[in-house]
Amino acid sequence: MSKLFWDALVPWLRLNGSGARQFLQGQTSADLNALETGDLLQTCWLTATGRLRAVLELRLDAEGADVIVLAGEATAVHAGFDQVIFPADRVRLQPLGQLRRLQWLEPKAAAVWCDPDAALQEPWASEEPASAGALEHWRLQSGFPPGPGELNGDTNPLELGLVARISTEKGCYLGQETMAKLIGQAGVKQQLRCWSCSSALSPTAKLTLNGERAGVITSALERDGRWVGLALVRRQCLGTETLEGPNGEQLQIRRPEAFQDPDA
Repeated sequence: MSKLFWDALVPWLRLNGSGARQFLQGQTSADLNALETGDLLQTCWLTATGRLRAVLELRLDAEGADVIVLAGEATAVHAGFDQVIFPADRVRLQPLGQLRRLQWLEPKAAAVWCDPDAALQEPWASEEPASAGALEHWRLQSGFPPGPGELNGDTNPLELGLVARISTEKGCYLGQETMAKLIGQAGVKQQLRCWSCSSALSPTAKLTLNGERAGVITSALERDGRWVGLALVRRQCLGTETLEGPNGEQLQIRRPEAFQDPDA
């Protein structure tokens, strides 16, 4: 049986200069201090108030850093970085480009970056890239990467299960104060969950539990005669396995495969 893989051309930002590590350390949420040259690391780009703007994957080298945008608007990331680069940062931002990214559709599979114009090498060349439908189904089951409905300008990375991409120990970075508050004391008001239902439901549909507001659907897909998707579910409703749609539809609820609980 063929193994499916995620094959995508992704937006690519190149930062040249000896200050690339330090610059990204202050602009993104993960701790880059221990990152080895050539290794890949996923991190988040946040607003000053901790809202998620993009999920990034980056790699450092002797001349600077490469950054790809897995979720979010690449032009906004490029413009945002450009606005805060100063001569003292020792960084030069290059125009947006593209890289090819490959990843098996398996739990915790590592990604590979390659030249968009190069022919695929083994083992990728002998296997089958996932169709758009299969890739979306995998995304909805795993809960990653966030789509437009999840990365909507109002959510934070802890609500979307991205706690592993947030450092609680490194120094100041954009959005750090809000992340520290949510992790340390306040907690999040909602979390991402997978749902399935025999009836058609659309993004923005409201969910209820015992007649009370319980959440909202963020993504939906018809698959093998059923509807599946993602929803943001209110904290007090996370213990239930069933929620109701706007017309009484019964939705089965579970935690996404890639979700990491911020309270764990």
